[in-house]
Amino acid sequence: MIPIILALLAGLSDLLSGLVPFYYKLEESYTRYIIAFAAGTMLGAVFFEMLPEVLPADSIYIAAGFFFFYLLERLTMIHSCGEYECTSEVHRIGWLPVLGMASDNIIDGVGIAIAYAINPITGIVVALSVIVHEIPQGLTTTILLKRSGVGKIAILSTLVVESILYPIGASLAFLIPNALNTAVLAIVTGDFLYIAASDLLPDAHKKFNIKVILAVLLGAVLVLALEFFVK
Repeated sequence: MIPIILALLAGLSDLLSGLVPFYYKLEESYTRYIIAFAAGTMLGAVFFEMLPEVLPADSIYIAAGFFFFYLLERLTMIHSCGEYECTSEVHRIGWLPVLGMASDNIIDGVGIAIAYAINPITGIVVALSVIVHEIPQGLTTTILLKRSGVGKIAILSTLVVESILYPIGASLAFLIPNALNTAVLAIVTGDFLYIAASDLLPDAHKKFNIKVILAVLLGAVLVLALEFFVK
């Protein structure tokens, strides 16, 4: 039950952040700090919690998760949208990137539940990193669809569907045999590693800003501090 609740919180983060562009225009620098902090928390979750739980024999699945999301992003053109107003034409294609992000939401939900099954602390850390990451993703969903001329009701419906996919993924995780838990966690670890290192960090660092660097480090340090605090 707890993994479902954590996944619901992740979905709520996606939904609420997606509402922001309707009512408020954030400064570009603010979004960079959010993206940088999200990258730090995801990398902290990978290095301090997820990798220690993965068996050496499952290391190939880390690569599988990494390259799976690489292909998913390249084929659907998912992007965290470093600038609040994306200017590239790839951000005008509408539904395809949203479908890609939606599939990633299911993976995140599975990851939360599997991580919690292996180690409740790891599950909580993974959930928190997903919650933080969903803030720029929710913003991106709305920005993509608004720039593609999609109506408000359709955007809101999309955000609701995306948010529901997290608990759906967490529920599907209960169908996975326990013997495969570490392999699945390894796949999600590769997914997290790609998102943080190849997607979020480059967006956050399009312009040099020492505060952005500090935001990345703060995210990682907070994950490490949480680990010691909970234990």
